[in-house]
Amino acid sequence: MYVDSHCHLDRLGQSPEQLAQTLDKARAAGVEHFLCVSVSVKDYDSMHAAVNDFNDVSVSCGVHPLHQEDACSYDELLEKAQRPEVVAIGETGLDYYYSADTREVQKQSFIDHIKVANELNKPLIIHTRDAREDTIALLKEHKAAHTKGVLHCFTESLEMAEQAMAMDFSISISGIVTFKAAEELKQVVKALPLDRLLIETDSPWLAPVPHRGKKNQPAYVTDVAQYIADLKEMPVAELARITTDNFYSLFDRIPR
Repeated sequence: MYVDSHCHLDRLGQSPEQLAQTLDKARAAGVEHFLCVSVSVKDYDSMHAAVNDFNDVSVSCGVHPLHQEDACSYDELLEKAQRPEVVAIGETGLDYYYSADTREVQKQSFIDHIKVANELNKPLIIHTRDAREDTIALLKEHKAAHTKGVLHCFTESLEMAEQAMAMDFSISISGIVTFKAAEELKQVVKALPLDRLLIETDSPWLAPVPHRGKKNQPAYVTDVAQYIADLKEMPVAELARITTDNFYSLFDRIPR
């Protein structure tokens, strides 16, 4: 069985009936759980309402670094993040590729998320792009020893992955690894230890080969798994089992 450790079901633009069909398709492909990740605290309630009827969907709460127009105060983040249904904090982090002009705002938001994660003892979901040094530095400076988390949709260097794993973070790989141009990432994935590996779709974006050009969906996490298994020269069933075990170990508020 597989888990889609990072998807945005509320961003698929589907009716409740269509979303139910999308999840049924994924379940038929062997996907047993879905983590629907927040990109805006302002939109958290509507996101939660969209998936609340599905027992196999969990939710996070946070503000994506590229959604700083939806930035919230520390107290606003804490109020929603402490709700019992919230299993993780984020996604948060730094993105200097698309929005270098908001660096200082992103940094403060990231720090707030780290502090909330520490206070609530909930894992962090981190987005990082072209911000390797600052991401690691802020984690080292502000994270408490008990805080866990994941660098999701990872596209950075093996060195950065190793620095994050040394702080008890996991690394999640999306369909980007299947792209022809992602040669560096393929080598990183080959080197990643299995006990720190997660898989995801980041749907509705970044559909893997052979679904390029389509809207991504959770069922396609099986294609990501198969590609990684081939890179690591191991059976896909074993990779699915390990990444699923890793998911429940990290997001330990989710009942298995």
